[in-house]
Amino acid sequence: MNNKQFFLNHSKIDIYFKQSKDDFVVTEIPLYEFSGDGEHLILQIRKKDLSTWDMVQILSDSIGCKSRDIGYAGLKDKNAMTIQYISINKKFEQKINTFTHPKIKILSTTFHNNKIRVGHLKGNRFFIRLKRVLQKDVSKLENIIGTLATYGMPNYFGFQRFGIEGDNYKKGEAICNGILKEKNRKLKQMYLNAYQSYLFNQWLSKRIELSKLINNFEPKELTEKLNLNLDTIKNLKKQPHPFKILQGDVMSHYPFGRIFYATDLQDEAEKFHLRDRVPTGLLAGKKAKLAIDDALIYEEPFNKPTIVDGTRRFAWTFPQDINSKYNEEKSHFEIEFTLQKGSYATEFIRELIH
Repeated sequence: MNNKQFFLNHSKIDIYFKQSKDDFVVTEIPLYEFSGDGEHLILQIRKKDLSTWDMVQILSDSIGCKSRDIGYAGLKDKNAMTIQYISINKKFEQKINTFTHPKIKILSTTFHNNKIRVGHLKGNRFFIRLKRVLQKDVSKLENIIGTLATYGMPNYFGFQRFGIEGDNYKKGEAICNGILKEKNRKLKQMYLNAYQSYLFNQWLSKRIELSKLINNFEPKELTEKLNLNLDTIKNLKKQPHPFKILQGDVMSHYPFGRIFYATDLQDEAEKFHLRDRVPTGLLAGKKAKLAIDDALIYEEPFNKPTIVDGTRRFAWTFPQDINSKYNEEKSHFEIEFTLQKGSYATEFIRELIH
C-alpha cells in the first residue's frame, strides 16, 4: 500500500512521528447544532487509545443497551486522543451519570430529536506533534504547508482503511471473485470497502502520475506515451492547478453538491483551482456513475467488478485553518488543521514529510 504517488516533489524530511494520545488529537466537528431537546441523549466524549467500536462496546456493556443503539458519526483513530459525539436513548441518562472509565471521559451532555448516524459530521480538527525536527527543516516544512494550503492534497484513503497487515483489500477482492466466503457481515463489508478503497487509491496515484508528466515534459514528448492528442495535452498543461482535469471527469461541487461531467475543461479547471468544485474518483460497484471520454481511459482499468454498490469520492481535498509552530528547545513541530469528513490526517503528514 506504499506505492501511492506523492503530489509534491520534495525529498523526505527526517523526523519522528508516531500516532499516540499525546501527539495525535482529533476533534469532531458536528454536522449541525443539537437542539437541546428530544429523546436522544447526546454525549461529547473524549477517549484515549480506544477505537470507536471499542468505546461503543464498553458503554454498551456498562449501561446495558445494545451497541447498535449507540449512534456515532464516524470512526476515530485508536492510537490517539479523540473527541467525538455519540447518541443514546435518554432513558439511560441516569446510568450515564454514574459511568466511569480510565480511557473514556464524558465532557458534556445535551439532547436532540434524532439519533446520530454515520456521516453526520462536517469534518475533523487535528492537532499533530512531529518530533526530532531540526531547525534547518522548519522553513521547508512551512513552505510545504503553504503549498498544501494553496493547492490542497490528494484525498487518498489512509493505511487505517486496510487493516493491521494492510491486506484487507485482498480479502475483498477474493470475496468479489467468489474465492473467499465470509459469514460475518461486518467483516465482509470491511473487506469489500477496503477493496474499493484500494482501487480508488491506485486510480488516484495513476492520475497524479499523469499530471506530473504533463507538468514536467513538453507536449510533443508525451503524445505517444499518454494516448492523448497534442492539442489536448497543450490545453491540460495550461490548467492552473497541478492536478489536471480530463474531458469526461465526474466533477462535484465542493464541499458538497451534485455530480456532473466535465465538458468545458478551461472553466472546470479554473473553478477547481478556486475550490468551487473537484474531480471525483470511482468507488467501484453497482449503480456508480462512470467517467466518459478521456477520463474513462484512466478509470476503466480500476473499474473492477464488486458485489456492493458503488459511488464517487472526492479525488482532492483542501485542508483549512492550518496553523503551525516550532518549539526549538524540544525540537517539536506542531500543526493544527481541519479536514472534511472522510479525509485522513495521516495522508496530510505523509505528503508533508514523504
